[in-house]
Amino acid sequence: MKYLTCNKAVAAVASAMLLGMGGCSGMSTQDKNTAVGAGAGAVGGAVLTGGSTIGTAAGAVVGGVIGHEVDK
Repeated sequence: MKYLTCNKAVAAVASAMLLGMGGCSGMSTQDKNTAVGAGAGAVGGAVLTGGSTIGTAAGAVVGGVIGHEVDK
């Protein structure tokens, strides 16, 4: 049952990320990298912590920081 919950969390985050990326046309490359990093980090955090809210949020923060620093 825990596996099913994790899949739902990953699907929800991925869906939100894909829908949110539709508004990225006016963003700079660094802003896009930050958004993609945060989304990928959130998915990774959710997977690694079994869908924990804190793990998902921490993953998003770490991914966003890494995405922000790429190509700087």
